Amino acid sequence: MSENRIDVLLVGGGVMSATLGSLLMQLDPALKVTMVERLDEVAHESTSGWNNAGTGHAGYCELNYTPQDAQGNVSIERALAINAAFETSLQFWSYLVENQALPSPQSFINATPHCSFVWGEDDVSFLKKRHALLSQHHLFADMKFSEDKHEIKSWMPLIMAQRDAAEPVAATRVSYGSDVDFGALTRGMVATMQKNPNFRLLLSHPVKTIKKRKDGRWQVRLKNLKTGAKEVIDAKFVFLGAGGAALSMMQKSGIAEGKGYGGFPVSGQWLVCRDEAIVKQHNAKVYGQAPLGAPPMSVPHLDTRIIDGSPALLFGPFAGFTTKFLKRGSFFDLVKSVRPNNLKPLLKASLHNMDLTRYLVGEVFQSHEERMMALRHFYPQANAKDWHHATAGQRVQIIKQCDEKGGKLEFGTEIVTSDDGSLACLLGASPGASTSVQAMIQVVERCFTARLHEDGWKNRLHEMIPSYGDSLVKNAELLKTVRSRTLKTLQLASN
Repeated sequence: MSENRIDVLLVGGGVMSATLGSLLMQLDPALKVTMVERLDEVAHESTSGWNNAGTGHAGYCELNYTPQDAQGNVSIERALAINAAFETSLQFWSYLVENQALPSPQSFINATPHCSFVWGEDDVSFLKKRHALLSQHHLFADMKFSEDKHEIKSWMPLIMAQRDAAEPVAATRVSYGSDVDFGALTRGMVATMQKNPNFRLLLSHPVKTIKKRKDGRWQVRLKNLKTGAKEVIDAKFVFLGAGGAALSMMQKSGIAEGKGYGGFPVSGQWLVCRDEAIVKQHNAKVYGQAPLGAPPMSVPHLDTRIIDGSPALLFGPFAGFTTKFLKRGSFFDLVKSVRPNNLKPLLKASLHNMDLTRYLVGEVFQSHEERMMALRHFYPQANAKDWHHATAGQRVQIIKQCDEKGGKLEFGTEIVTSDDGSLACLLGASPGASTSVQAMIQVVERCFTARLHEDGWKNRLHEMIPSYGDSLVKNAELLKTVRSRTLKTLQLASN
C-alpha cells in the first residue's frame, strides 16, 4: 500500500473541485494537489453538460430568485447577490482565457439571451413589478421588458407562434446572458492543472475512509477500481466537492461541524429536441413560473444548449424522487446518510415537506404526453415525435437543524468547514456551478487565512478577479469596468 504526502486533496472531479484547484494553483503553483474521482472521467455527474441547465445563473431570468410575498412585495436581494457572484465567475474565467489556462471561450460558454416569459394578468403584473425594481439597479440596467407581442415574438418566435392573441403575456430579456457547458469548462481547468508536475489526477479511485491524524493532517484511503490496489493520501487540507456524495464524505470525516446535517435527494428529467429545423428557431433561455408546490430547481424553462459543440433545445426540468444521492449512486444512499445526530432534522423536515414529496413522486410517473402538455404552455406547436426524454443530474438539498421547526430544507448551497480549516465540504445545489468561483474563494478565505495575509494571496486574487474585496452590488463603476472586460474576453456581447 503506497502513501503520498500532499498539500491539498480534492475529492470529486466536478466544477467545484476544479475551480478550487485552479484558484490554489494560480495562487501557488508549488502546492502539491491531488484530485480523486470515483468515475473514470472528470465532470461526469452533476457537472456534465447534460446533467444541469447550463444557465450561467445570473438572476436575469430565474423568477424564483425574486419571490413575491402575500402582500405583492417583490424581493430582489437574492437576484442581486447571485448576479454579482456570477460576475465573479466570469472574471476568473476571463483571466484563465487571457492567460491560455482555458481554451477558446466558445468551447465552454456562448452568448444566449436570458428571458423570462409569463402569461395571465397576475403573472404579467408580477413580471412588470420585478422589472421595475431590478432595472433601477446597475446590475440589471440593461434588462428589457415588453408586453408587445410582436417584440416578444422577435425574442422567442417558437414560444409566440400560434399563441392565443387574447392572452396577456409579458417578457424580459438580457441579451448577454450565457449558456455554459460546465463539463467542458471543468475539463479545460483540469487539463491545465495536469500540465503542472505538482498536480495528480486519480480516476476510478473512490474514497473509502477519511480520518484525522494526531498531527492535524488527514489520512484518506482510496481504492483503485481497475487494479484493486489501495492507496493512502496524507493531506494537509481536504476539500469535499463530490456533489451528492459530499454529505456522506463529511460524515466519514467525523468533523463536529457536520453533525445535524442531512440530505434530501431530488432528481430531474428533460425533454430534448435535436431537430435542426426547430433548434435554429430558438436562441434563448426562457424561464417561466414554477408550478404550485414545485421545488425552486423545477422552474420550467426552454433552453438553447450547446454541449460539446452540438446545439439542442432542452425543456424542463421535470422533478422526480429517488433515494440515490448521485445519478450513478445507490438506492441505499438516503438510508445510509441517516445518523443519530441528524435523525430529528430529517424527520421534522420530512413532516414539514410532505406536499413536496408527493409532488416529486407524482412527477416521476408522468407520461410523455403529460410532459408535452407542460411544454406546450411554452411552445404551443410542439410535436411529441420531435422530443425525447432524458434524465438530468441528481441533486441533494440540505436538511439542517433549526430551533423553530426542528429541521428545515434549504435550496441553496452551503460550505461547512472544520474548526481548524483543514477540511471543507460543499453541500447543496442551485445556483451551484454558476457561483463556483465565489464559493471557492470563501473556502480559500476560511481555510488558507494565513497565506492570504502573509504570502500576498490577496493581491494575486485581485489580479485574477478585479472586483475581489469590493462589492459589485454597491459599486456601479467597478461593475461597468469588469463587465466590459468579461463580455469582450468571453465574446458574450450580442444584440
